[in-house]
Amino acid sequence: MIVIGLTGSVGMGKTTTADMFARAGAPVYDADAEVRRLYAPGGAAVGPIEAAFPGVTLGGGVNRALLGDRVLGDPEALQRLNAIVWPLMGAARAAFFARAKEGGARFVVLDVPLLLETGGERNVNFVVVVSAPAEVQRARVLARPGMSKAKLDALLAAQMPDEEKRARADFVVDTSQGLARAQTQVDEILNVLRSRREAEQ
Repeated sequence: MIVIGLTGSVGMGKTTTADMFARAGAPVYDADAEVRRLYAPGGAAVGPIEAAFPGVTLGGGVNRALLGDRVLGDPEALQRLNAIVWPLMGAARAAFFARAKEGGARFVVLDVPLLLETGGERNVNFVVVVSAPAEVQRARVLARPGMSKAKLDALLAAQMPDEEKRARADFVVDTSQGLARAQTQVDEILNVLRSRREAEQ
């Protein structure tokens, strides 16, 4: 089973690209979706996060905006948060792999925003970086409700520059050319990986 690490900076179109891999038949582990489950009322991360960052929960769940205000720009706080969340995500990821293997999947995709920042590329066979020109990225993110230039700058400061991510990628999907072109790039990546796998067998 080939493990594809899918990553990209904020606003690059990574979620849309992950959906394209899923439509092509590759099971996708969505790290952001798992975080949302952990942060939801009753989620396993709610209690530990409230203990570490008092006042960031509302209605029984973690309020991501309040939490973001506490950790953005504070590496020590972000490290404490990761120490809570990452072990919980590891268990869910292991269960995902077990289901994919049982289902006979040829490929799986780990959709992880900070894959390269956290050294996660060591756990995948290939890295796919989703990218777009900086002006396209900024326009997309600033169009989101509640987003500001200051928040965007803080988010970008916490992420590896796009140029470096592209340099470390095995494949790059450029989402600035429209959905059809992005889907073609995804299909081409899977075809290349199928060919490599068949050549190795």
